[in-house]
Amino acid sequence: FLVGSVFGGYIAHHFLSTNEPIKIAESTIKDLSTLGFAAPTEAEPLELYGIDAMLSLKGFLLLAIGGLLVGFGTRYAEGCTSGHAITGLSNLQIPSLVAVIGFFIGGLTMTYLIFPLIF
Repeated sequence: FLVGSVFGGYIAHHFLSTNEPIKIAESTIKDLSTLGFAAPTEAEPLELYGIDAMLSLKGFLLLAIGGLLVGFGTRYAEGCTSGHAITGLSNLQIPSLVAVIGFFIGGLTMTYLIFPLIF
């Protein structure tokens, strides 16, 4: 499994990726700029995942607390977001529907209420 992951990453990076900039809607770039983020040039914003951000106290705390919350939520919901959304909903499981609704509510709350307060 591990060898396959490394091999797949090598293939994706060297044969399937391009040097073209990421295409993002102008409205998203405008919204990001109001929060203090530059137009993204990579998949992850450097303001959150760059070395400078990770070495700052605020960046470290955001990543550490976020990681703990994801781990707690995964264990508490008895699965992960992808597992509930794909497998659980395709089997018409009510707990997965409740979990996915909770994920969306949590994501929207973070995006529109908490994230603007942090940045």
